[in-house]
Amino acid sequence: MRTIKVNKALTVTAVLLLLSGCTTISNWFADDEEVEIRTLNPLQNQIEPRVLWDVSIGDGTEEFFSNLKPAYDYGKIFAADRAGRIYALNPDDGKRIWQQDISQRSKDRRFTNLYGLFAGRVPAKISGGLTVAYNSVFFGTENGEVLALNEADGSLKWRTSIIGEVLAPPATDEGIVVVNTVAGLLIALDAETGEIKWQNENDVPALSLRGISGPAASNGGAIVGTASGRLVVNIIDSGLTAWEQQIAKPTGATELDRIVDIDSTPLVFLGNIYAVSYGGSLASVEIRTGQVVWNREYAAYRDLTLEGNRLFVSDINSNLYAVDRRNGVELWSNSELRKRELTSAVPTRAYVAAGDKWGYLHFFNQSDGEYVARVRIGDDDEDEGIFSAPVSFEDKLLVQRRDGDLFLLQIP
Repeated sequence: MRTIKVNKALTVTAVLLLLSGCTTISNWFADDEEVEIRTLNPLQNQIEPRVLWDVSIGDGTEEFFSNLKPAYDYGKIFAADRAGRIYALNPDDGKRIWQQDISQRSKDRRFTNLYGLFAGRVPAKISGGLTVAYNSVFFGTENGEVLALNEADGSLKWRTSIIGEVLAPPATDEGIVVVNTVAGLLIALDAETGEIKWQNENDVPALSLRGISGPAASNGGAIVGTASGRLVVNIIDSGLTAWEQQIAKPTGATELDRIVDIDSTPLVFLGNIYAVSYGGSLASVEIRTGQVVWNREYAAYRDLTLEGNRLFVSDINSNLYAVDRRNGVELWSNSELRKRELTSAVPTRAYVAAGDKWGYLHFFNQSDGEYVARVRIGDDDEDEGIFSAPVSFEDKLLVQRRDGDLFLLQIP
């Protein structure tokens, strides 16, 4: 049966509202509900995050669905746009260290500058990445390619064609790069050569979200969530399946009701895997046996994050939760920003930070979920949203908007 994908960036709000029987909200024709969602209550900031610098990273992701976000390693910041431009930046001032363009020349000049083409070149459609390891920058594309660049100078190390779009960042371990594709294929490549070592296929339901689980790699295993709500662990050097575990089971009368995708990257910590599904299941699973430790009812497609024993969840309605990773007990919840399409809640100092579709970055206390600050990322007269989660390193946050503008903030 042919797979149908729902574009999360453009229609996830519509899907959620259809699920609840509400009217679709349009960005162009705002109704009373959207006005209410968009209006923020007054807030006296308890902390004042400071923008250190901002730079433009090409054309960004525009209105396309994308999991593209920056990365930090080897003393550099790495960022890219969907079209195919990758940059290495100095974290001190944002100045460019190197730039690489992996787009390809258009064979038909009549289509220049249409649908993302620029200067007669076909966009690479980078969506899965960036991952930095082994002195390389790894990423995948919607065109069915996985690439590795030298982190020092941006030179191309290898470029491998695979089956299916890559919409999530690769994972690395034991000299292997693992990517997941919308075709249901989990593929392992040699980190040095790009040679395909093995691939495994997982079932894809007739209807699923526009998105896939990012793979995780740890303890000799390649771990991935599937569109059918299962968690699968493969031995990373051979591809053999170690175990599978059903995290969420389809229920309901319609195909929409039965969506149970695990679209977030499984989180591995101290011998356990934490995974959440769109269908409403958050679980802790033993990595060696596949045994479920606990299972709770939370629905999300954003990545889980962890600080200490607190597991942070940003659910499909933009409610934020902190859950005790040891037993699944809810520690706090905050619903002040419902339906603002919050990103994952990223720990930074004593807070967690999440961006929203209108370009605001919000801060909450890790201890009790109190809403303590917000900052507009960019000019007030612009309306560029934040879809990908911020990246935290040291006492700083990297935030990339849809238009490509990249901001480095210092958190007090």
